[in-house]
Amino acid sequence: MSNFRLIFGFHAVTSRLRQNPGSIKEIFLDPARRDQRARDLAKLAEDQGVRLISCDNTRLAGMAGDARHQGVAANIDASRSHVDIEDVLDTLTEPALLLVLDGIHDPHNLGACLRVADAFGVHAVIAPKDRAVGLTATVHKVASGAADAVPYISVTNLARTLRELKQRGISVIGAAADADSDLNSVTLNGPIAWVLGAEEKGMRRLTRETCDWLVSIPMLGSVENLNVSVSAGICLFETHRQRVRSTAT
Repeated sequence: MSNFRLIFGFHAVTSRLRQNPGSIKEIFLDPARRDQRARDLAKLAEDQGVRLISCDNTRLAGMAGDARHQGVAANIDASRSHVDIEDVLDTLTEPALLLVLDGIHDPHNLGACLRVADAFGVHAVIAPKDRAVGLTATVHKVASGAADAVPYISVTNLARTLRELKQRGISVIGAAADADSDLNSVTLNGPIAWVLGAEEKGMRRLTRETCDWLVSIPMLGSVENLNVSVSAGICLFETHRQRVRSTAT
């Protein structure tokens, strides 16, 4: 059985080119795309020695089915998809934005978190190898392509990984309902790793203690907690909003 499969969209293909070019067999690009984004991708493919094939929109649409292709697709070797966090961080030209998930067992929750991560430009999702659902078929289905767009990195020791992120200048912020500070009172500048636990139990004790600080999401209604993907979306949106505002001033 072949390990090759297609991924679609500029985010997914560009991320793969930067972090794991050896896993790409070929890239299909619509020649009608002459914008800067397409030119940058073509240049990156050339630099990485990846074959670029001209492919019109009709053929790409047939390849993509229900997926949104944006004029680009890549044929990848799924057996060579593994990347380390260093592979991601070493290729960044902007402040890191990471999502760390501690104890997510529901594949629907993980798939939704990956979609949220993709929507807000997260560079990688990190989770422990144990006590976590992993990238199952259900996760891929719920993620609707985001599992290919956002690197998913399983680590043996989550607390140690968080300490290593801190050593690289990344602020590790945990979302916790009982935190003294809330999302409205924190400044979210520079490299950030958001840490969220499952809605039933939250983060594990050691994960929580390893965070630089804890932040709660303001809640106005009677519900005590939110689904983890909803919480992730709120935290990531606020980070994105503050970053856009800081670059505009």
